[in-house]
Amino acid sequence: MQSHPITKYRPWGTIDLPNRQWPSRTIDRIPHWCSVDLRDGNQALPIPMGVKEKLELFNLLCEIGFKQIEIGFPSAAQTEFEFARKLIDSKLVPDGVALQVLTQAREHLIKRSFESLQGTQKAILHLYNSTSPLQRRVTFGKSKEEIKNIAVDGVKLVKKFLSELPDTEVQLEYSPESFSDTEVEYSLEVCEAVMEIWEPTEQNPIILNLPATVELFTPNVHADQIEWFCTNMKERNKAIISLHTHNDRGTGTAATELGLLAGADRVEGTLFGNGERTGNLDIVTVALNMYAQGLYPALNFENLDHIREVYERTTGMSVHERHPYAGDLVFTAFSGSHQDAIKKGMDLRENEGNSNDSHWQVPYLSIDPRDLGRSYEAIIRINSQSGKGGVAYILSREFGLDLPKKMHIEIGEFVNEKADAESKELDAQDVFQIFQNEFLNRIEPLSLISYSTSESPQNDESLIISSKIIYQGKEIDIKGSGNGPINAFVQALDQNGLKNFKLTDYRQHSIGEGSATRSATYIQLKNNSGLAKYGCGIDSSIEKSGILALVSAINRLF
Repeated sequence: MQSHPITKYRPWGTIDLPNRQWPSRTIDRIPHWCSVDLRDGNQALPIPMGVKEKLELFNLLCEIGFKQIEIGFPSAAQTEFEFARKLIDSKLVPDGVALQVLTQAREHLIKRSFESLQGTQKAILHLYNSTSPLQRRVTFGKSKEEIKNIAVDGVKLVKKFLSELPDTEVQLEYSPESFSDTEVEYSLEVCEAVMEIWEPTEQNPIILNLPATVELFTPNVHADQIEWFCTNMKERNKAIISLHTHNDRGTGTAATELGLLAGADRVEGTLFGNGERTGNLDIVTVALNMYAQGLYPALNFENLDHIREVYERTTGMSVHERHPYAGDLVFTAFSGSHQDAIKKGMDLRENEGNSNDSHWQVPYLSIDPRDLGRSYEAIIRINSQSGKGGVAYILSREFGLDLPKKMHIEIGEFVNEKADAESKELDAQDVFQIFQNEFLNRIEPLSLISYSTSESPQNDESLIISSKIIYQGKEIDIKGSGNGPINAFVQALDQNGLKNFKLTDYRQHSIGEGSATRSATYIQLKNNSGLAKYGCGIDSSIEKSGILALVSAINRLF
């Protein structure tokens, strides 16, 4: 890298737009969506998709709800041509879906493109040529007028071949490739020259696609470009302004959203941002950003895991675990404070009825994972940085254990110690195993062998309990009475000199439903030194779960 002063690179200029309007606008309408997965996405793959993979991905795109799908460059490769014919001849194109094909402004390529589309109901012929000063000078060695003539002559050829598709509704899309690097005045000049030849109407508008073929500057400059273009057009009502952003600077999403604020009507992109270099715009992200703001995007991502699975299988690409909305980790929280906040938010929604109609407000979660077909089980994951709230959440969601709040600290410490000692993430079963070992399976110094209860013969509403226990390795029969099984068991221990504690908390709840219902009981004991510990008992009998909880607490306290 060059040190200061940097002479190798220069800042990009700005657009003279003193009265820009886009900063004060909000996105309040849905754009036309066009998937370019099968063309732009496919051409960026190390191993391009075959017809089988493209068919599967095409079907997925239709299921999601795309009405415009760029299927390829059929004039450039036989595989692309065969794919187009397969879709049409096998009647695989749903009603209302327009097939879009890309072509350069050359007669034989345009003719071949028309041949690929014969028999389809709706088609978009996407014509392009590069217009930037760099491309004019380096690639083509042509003047502005010569470059403009390439576009104009290409449109004339498209009109010439229209008669070959008499039963097809054809729409023209024109792209001044490298719009991002082209003078905005010149881009508009070329596009209006194209419109003059094509003669669009309000009923059949032309698509003017303005590609940020390479992302070169900050998203606000891109927005200025789009607004300047839209504002200075002579017949804005006869054109659909389309965005085609890339992610070279890592701001493709922002550029698209600001471009929509600036007046654009249409968005081209791919699933999960597949595409050249750093990728195309990720339509999933932009669409779900809208959804999370209360705007239905007219694209269905309610089974996002399935969409991701098909995408990864057909393209051979993988979705990063931190990818917005779709990544494995985007609905997880490792931080203890985050876990606690999420748990409280989830609990509050449940207490309030958890209605789909109620405003979604859960800390650290901008969107309900259920809306995307994802489960709550994966929201909180446990490692050495996790807190008590996350551990409690796992035990509650996965195993139905609603632990008293003061108990969260105890179990949280054990889980964190385990994760830290083994330097790994713990799954739900790992957490439950720790809970079992510490709160359910402790048998020293006291274990319960058996017990029975009976009513007091004095008819004083007291209960008599007779128990067989093992204490410090010695089997003992104990007996006591009280106003319930727990109190009677405590009195039995006291009569045998085994009570050195005070019961300070008692909680009970059911787990499951119907015949499979079990009872979970939590008891906190405090010894004479002020040390307090919780125990837990789980059993199909409410009575026994309480006694087991008491035994557990004793073993943990002493």
